[in-house]
Amino acid sequence: MKKIILATWALAAVACSTSQNATKNTSSKKTDNNPTTYAETITAKDLGKHLFVYASDEFEGRNTGEPGQKKAVNYLKDFYISKGIASPLGGNDYFQKVPSSYLSNNRRGMKLNDSENVVAFIKGTEKPDEIIVISAHLDHEGVKNGEVYNGADDDGSGTVAILEIAEAFKKAAEDGNGPKRSILFLHVTGEEKGLLGSKYYTENPIFPLKNTVTDLNIDMIGRIDARHKGNPNYVYLIGSDKLSTELHELSESVNKKYMNIDLDYKYNDENDPNRFYYRSDHYNFAKHNIPIIFYFNGTHADYHRPTDTPDKINYDLLENRTRLVFYTAWEVANRENRIVVDKAN
Repeated sequence: MKKIILATWALAAVACSTSQNATKNTSSKKTDNNPTTYAETITAKDLGKHLFVYASDEFEGRNTGEPGQKKAVNYLKDFYISKGIASPLGGNDYFQKVPSSYLSNNRRGMKLNDSENVVAFIKGTEKPDEIIVISAHLDHEGVKNGEVYNGADDDGSGTVAILEIAEAFKKAAEDGNGPKRSILFLHVTGEEKGLLGSKYYTENPIFPLKNTVTDLNIDMIGRIDARHKGNPNYVYLIGSDKLSTELHELSESVNKKYMNIDLDYKYNDENDPNRFYYRSDHYNFAKHNIPIIFYFNGTHADYHRPTDTPDKINYDLLENRTRLVFYTAWEVANRENRIVVDKAN
């Protein structure tokens, strides 16, 4: 099997990614409640540090219910405990159990072991009952024919992005600039088997779905697809306008103000044959008329292959895209009025 969890290799990969460097936000003007103060704590170096562990051979491709996936969820749990980010379940219980009986009703007809979603929480200061969900799937394809499917981009990139976003919000809260609305950091299992972990959460929500303001879902944001080789400073947005005009307009304005990334809506087309809108965990929220944004870099030659490894991630792009999600969440969490749903299903 590949041996890729070497510190020097990780540092080299992060350094090499500068060859495809995207435009960065270098603003030095900071105030006590300026989100840039906290966005700048999200760095390529820290994202790489996490991903070279999370997408290593040690985690055996994170197949749902298997030993490698258990190592992965414990890595996430230990991170949140180390940063003092609470669980909404209380104490050190960061796992929403998803039983085998539920998971085994999957699109591949596979018998699966019990698994778990990982949940962490920052309580809002003014509107604590209104919940922003930031989601990514924690699982991947496991080991096939002796090869580890590491899933660095799919969806290690989204997973480590959430860790960095959570840490940034935690630092803001420690400075007395906690979000007005609460934020649930939701790592879901069983996505590769049919969006099962997110489906389970929306059928057994920790917080009432009627109080859930939006879901910002991150699924593959660390690579460049063939369409953008000449312009890597992009991200595909899917679904931002499907349920809420207001969310779409907020997303656009936040990007223009802070990041200036090329927002590509190619896959937002109702006639898109890929149907990506229906293929990641946000859809289980959208079905319940909860506005969503799906952040995605598109597919590439290593998609669902054992070659999706952390040395191939562009960490500068991953940093910029993660910061965009953070800024968007910050605005949704701190604006005066809740996002309006004006295009309900």
